[in-house]
Amino acid sequence: MIYTLCALLGAALLGLDQWVKWWTSSHFSAPVPPHIYWTADPARDFLPGLVELTRVHNYGAAWSSFSGQRWLLVGLTSLILLAVLYALVRRIVRHPLGVLAGCLILSGGLGNIIDRARLGYVVDMFHFQFWPAYPVFNVADVCVVCGAALAAVYYLRFYEKYDKKGGPHGDADTAAR
Repeated sequence: MIYTLCALLGAALLGLDQWVKWWTSSHFSAPVPPHIYWTADPARDFLPGLVELTRVHNYGAAWSSFSGQRWLLVGLTSLILLAVLYALVRRIVRHPLGVLAGCLILSGGLGNIIDRARLGYVVDMFHFQFWPAYPVFNVADVCVVCGAALAAVYYLRFYEKYDKKGGPHGDADTAAR
């Protein structure tokens, strides 16, 4: 049941990510030289004083690292997502917090892979007004960051007790040995 609920949430978040990227692309002009990454349109308040909307084309990963390495990023992200998917499908992760973390990571990673493969860049749109140096991000980035944070909490607090083989709730075969 938890797998189904998390999969539905992940699919909904992936849909939201793609819709927000589409909306941003249709309401802000595309970046043009000399603004290769940022749109020339002024930012618009989303949550006044907190978050503004803009349009940025990110040709790299976080903080534009590996900029211009489109297929390397698609490949690395795909490998990470396959590992997370394997852990979920093989039920290596069974605790609800771990399953939720995996689904968030999958949904966010897929959202950014779709952009990279289709466009060659990721569309970002949210910018913290109170923290100008923080990079612009999107819904998929929020999913990946929240999923990674939940995965860390899951691993540090729950993995050993609930999902480690041979533990109290692990596989019966390994527990009997």
